[in-house]
Amino acid sequence: MRSKCHPLLRGVRENSKYKHGFSVAEMESLTSICEVVLPSLPVDAMNQRKDDQHDDDDESRKHVQSFLNLSASQYPIPHEVAEALVKRGLIEAVMLIRVVLWLLATRLGTLLLCGFLCLSKEWPFVNKFSSMSLDKREKIVQRWLKHRFLTPIRVAFGYIKVLCHFVFFSWVDENGDNPTWKAIGYEVSPNEKMTNVSKESEERPLEKGIIETMHEHDSTLQKSLSDKGLNVIVDSKNNILKIKCDAVVVGSGSGGGVAASVLSNAGYKVIVLEKGNYFVPKDYSSLEGPSMNQQYECGGMLVSADSRILVLAGSTVGGGSAINWSACLKTPQEVIKEWSEKHKLSMFSSLEYLSAMETVCERIGVNQNCTQEGFQNQVLRKGCQNLGLKVDYVPRNSSGNHYCGSCGYGCPKGEKLGTQVTWLVDAVEKGAVIITGCKAEKFLFQTNNNTRKKKSCLGVLAKTLNNTRVTMKLQIEAKVTVSSCGALLTPPLMITSGLKNKNIGRNLHLHPVLMTWGYFPESKNLDLKGKVYEGGIITSVHKLLSSNDSNSYTRAIIETPLIGPASFASMCPWESGLDFKQRMLNYSRTSHFITIIRDSSCGKVTSEGRISYKLNEIDKENIRSGLQQALRILIAAGADEVGTHRSDGQRIKCSEKSEIEIEEFIESVCPMEGALLPGNEKWNIYTSAHQMGSCRMGVNEKEGGVDENGESWEAEGLFVCDASVLPTAVGVNPMITVQSTAYCISNRIVDYLRKSPVTKVS
Repeated sequence: MRSKCHPLLRGVRENSKYKHGFSVAEMESLTSICEVVLPSLPVDAMNQRKDDQHDDDDESRKHVQSFLNLSASQYPIPHEVAEALVKRGLIEAVMLIRVVLWLLATRLGTLLLCGFLCLSKEWPFVNKFSSMSLDKREKIVQRWLKHRFLTPIRVAFGYIKVLCHFVFFSWVDENGDNPTWKAIGYEVSPNEKMTNVSKESEERPLEKGIIETMHEHDSTLQKSLSDKGLNVIVDSKNNILKIKCDAVVVGSGSGGGVAASVLSNAGYKVIVLEKGNYFVPKDYSSLEGPSMNQQYECGGMLVSADSRILVLAGSTVGGGSAINWSACLKTPQEVIKEWSEKHKLSMFSSLEYLSAMETVCERIGVNQNCTQEGFQNQVLRKGCQNLGLKVDYVPRNSSGNHYCGSCGYGCPKGEKLGTQVTWLVDAVEKGAVIITGCKAEKFLFQTNNNTRKKKSCLGVLAKTLNNTRVTMKLQIEAKVTVSSCGALLTPPLMITSGLKNKNIGRNLHLHPVLMTWGYFPESKNLDLKGKVYEGGIITSVHKLLSSNDSNSYTRAIIETPLIGPASFASMCPWESGLDFKQRMLNYSRTSHFITIIRDSSCGKVTSEGRISYKLNEIDKENIRSGLQQALRILIAAGADEVGTHRSDGQRIKCSEKSEIEIEEFIESVCPMEGALLPGNEKWNIYTSAHQMGSCRMGVNEKEGGVDENGESWEAEGLFVCDASVLPTAVGVNPMITVQSTAYCISNRIVDYLRKSPVTKVS
């Protein structure tokens, strides 16, 4: 007789482990939890549903029924979850989850974690978690989420829930389709159907200067480098390729792209190292999962050490500018004043900096026109207008009629002007070489005698990520070395290289974000056109100002996010399988607002992938005020239901409540702490797309990791040119600030090269 087991596991039980390292027993438990997270439901599960959005024709009903039948326990979802966990998860989280899964695979462990619900009247009287009915498993998970003293179990479930939902709703077949998308009203427009795609977007503008190590091997890389005009020597004994240039720039984003352009235009031979890959518009699929995996740090799943904050950062040619949501805001005047007066950094109040902002905006095509707004921005504008609140248009580095809702996955129309189509193109035209798939390991130093600093930077040692075909390391020897890895990676690289300044890795600001949402059934909101994923991502902004007239400042800004179905599902609270599927069916007309604050809190990042950060009380109060304002705007715009992403599913049905009840709900909203806070059964997942200040500029080495020229206080010839040099948080999208700062620093590097005697590299 065939033994009972989940369909996913049939035929593979003879393998004790899979390629992700999870055992069969652990996979049984994981598959069972995935089924709880997203179960198959009976066809009549939503017979009481009154929203006519999905019931207007037989075709729609068929898609909804198909969605109800689907379960996250089906192959290959649990295995994809396990692989994502091992590849992306924090090591302590992986260990915790495997312990929980192992316990649930045993009867004694299940009894300890699940209580009497696992008991049976039949031998052996105690069921393993996977042997229990779906109904009982769901009740157990619901108890876990409400129990004050089961924090580790909640954390394990939270990790699995987030990964399971992201994998399930981002998974695509060979045709680039997902079986849930028609039911939830989502569609990815294939590139060939797009109109107004420029001829230039089909080209590869960096072709003549780029070397993609993914296409190289040991026998070809030297020739490819030499063909680009580089001086290359093979050190066979140490398996190293030694390359000489004037300047090496590590990173190709808003800092590195600008630095490469300025230095190349000054006549210097520049090499840019980028660990990500090069994409042009025709390469962009607009598919959420593959795009984030290819273009984001840690595939878009980088979390802080305590799991409180999900951090989004670019990892591709163009860095953050390639995946930025197009918002282009100049450094606020109050921030410029603070940096120049309080931090005594005169550069920011100089004509040099003001001119740099104008130069940057002109080069990347910033304009404030917007001919058509998408659904979410319509909601924000309507709600603000109904409340008499000020709402501004957001300048963007794209045309006024740019209506692309997937620019966070790379702009498929080629209209958004990141560094990969602006500054880096300028650099390549002047002879710069960009090496992709290449990760810096450490800076190279020599001891100085009788000079102003103890060390001189000689360049950088790097390795290719294609280490099966390119085994040789690259030793790039340069007159100046520029670290433009971003606020998350510049400090670890400097620390690994032996630098000791106490500011390196500290003072990290994140612009923490919490989201609110409102559901707008199309039948009741005919004036709000479109769907959540359509149109320019950010075209409107509302600033919440302090009520203190004597010291007015912006407490929070409210904007709209890119929210694909997988991201929506990952952030969405889970209360039950049925409730979650109902939420997903509302996806296309659920508008989201992001509340962003200029954080006075700060954290640290001293090793790669390990981010520590905690909000202070002032920041919590500001984000609370922003959340409450966002809810009022959603309600004023006509939302049928509003809520937050707090883990307990905090929400209210506006049409069924009085004004007093709605106001009481709004006043009750507050940002809870993260999932790992002991005894806290309610939590929010914060996000961050702006990282700054972790190697801040200072007037002396006690105040900063670099001086006002961007040069390290410890090593001559080593400069930092990215968001990590910013003294504090900016309070708005920092792209213009980073590029303008980089422009000023780069011109000072040019002066350094021209005026300072430089030790020749042997």
